[in-house]
Amino acid sequence: MAYYEITGGVSLSGEIIPQGAKNEALEVICATLLTEEKVVIKNVPEISDVINLIGLMQDIGVKVSHIEKNVYAFEAQSINFDYLKTESFRQKSAKLRGSVMIVGPLLARFGYAFLPKPGGDKIGRRHLDTHFIGLKKLGAEFSFDVKNSSYTINGKNLKGTYILLEEASITGTANVVMAAVLAKGETLRTLYLSTLQNACVDGC
Repeated sequence: MAYYEITGGVSLSGEIIPQGAKNEALEVICATLLTEEKVVIKNVPEISDVINLIGLMQDIGVKVSHIEKNVYAFEAQSINFDYLKTESFRQKSAKLRGSVMIVGPLLARFGYAFLPKPGGDKIGRRHLDTHFIGLKKLGAEFSFDVKNSSYTINGKNLKGTYILLEEASITGTANVVMAAVLAKGETLRTLYLSTLQNACVDGC
């Protein structure tokens, strides 16, 4: 059986640069859809899920520049909503569960989003209820196309509200927050059994 043997009593010194976290990188990249201004993100982990999301962002119309290693610039001046309904988008988003997080910012800025059932890592049942319940609380309306296994979401008049999510979902929280930042009013977000209590997001 393999094991590590650690001998103490020696002073440690030096510097390390932690790699950016995948889940947080996916959220921050999706958040660039909230503005048409150029956004530069540093310490982006260049791993498959992140690279796939960056490619997906380019496909939907976001201008992406790879400035240097781990540094990218995003400009979401316009979005090709027609591409969201193509088979290409369906296949690519099915390979990346994080694709669901484009819904929040698209609803916030444009009042519309389209989402095929996302895929990603196969680690058991990972439903999207938390995302959808939170977005519905803000006023989004969902319709499901059984034939194409896809969701059309409308949210032209999102309004801030009190939201209680009964599942500890990081990506669900991120999606709701991104949708709420441009909504009218104030959103009070409480996560059941979480240390993140009374997180407020001010609308504009």
